[in-house]
Amino acid sequence: MPLRSVDVARLADTVMAQFEGLIESGEWPVGTRIPPEPQLVEQLGVGRSTVREAVRALEHAGLLEARRGDGTYVRANSGLSAALLRRTRRATALEVLEVRDSIERDAARHAARRRTDEDIARIERALSAQDSARESGDLGAFIRADTDFHRAVIAATHNQVLIDLWESLSHALESGVRTVMADVHRAHSEFPGHGKLAAAIAEGDAAKAARAVEAHIRTAIGVLRRAQESTSDS
Repeated sequence: MPLRSVDVARLADTVMAQFEGLIESGEWPVGTRIPPEPQLVEQLGVGRSTVREAVRALEHAGLLEARRGDGTYVRANSGLSAALLRRTRRATALEVLEVRDSIERDAARHAARRRTDEDIARIERALSAQDSARESGDLGAFIRADTDFHRAVIAATHNQVLIDLWESLSHALESGVRTVMADVHRAHSEFPGHGKLAAAIAEGDAAKAARAVEAHIRTAIGVLRRAQESTSDS
């Protein structure tokens, strides 16, 4: 029987699909390094060229990033997130806040109408962690707690499309959010925090929740603009 050629491209597609599944499920979280090539070759039982082809395809799609001398890292958790990441590199911090305002106001309304006791508990835990980080002056913990709070609010909408969109945006806007939150953290004495939003969601008051988001973003924009003016004047 004559030998038949192996469709390497199709095999690479199969490997790529597995990698995408690991990324999208969070088993390979954004920001982490994926296993080295020899380990992937051994686990998959394929050749190096197949693994390299799959990795290159995901690098081109924006999900992976090769760092010379350090390995390959997960850059985004979906094709949507990768596309947003490319676009938001050109975005200003103010544009980041405007996007968050648009999404989070509606999310707050839905969360207030649909939240469960478990959702409320998750929101309150994140709020408590943020307050503790604010008082201790730990910026890293403050940003993590803020992200956890917003993720809890989005989860309380029980709208999977909105949840997926937020996750994609949260990764894409990470650098912009960090810039904003650093300025907010420095100006914490004037910032209202998320207590009113958490309370409105717990009360089931959709209109009050939306107003809380609007007030929070408006204050953040003011803080950011003053920080930018101070930088330009110096």
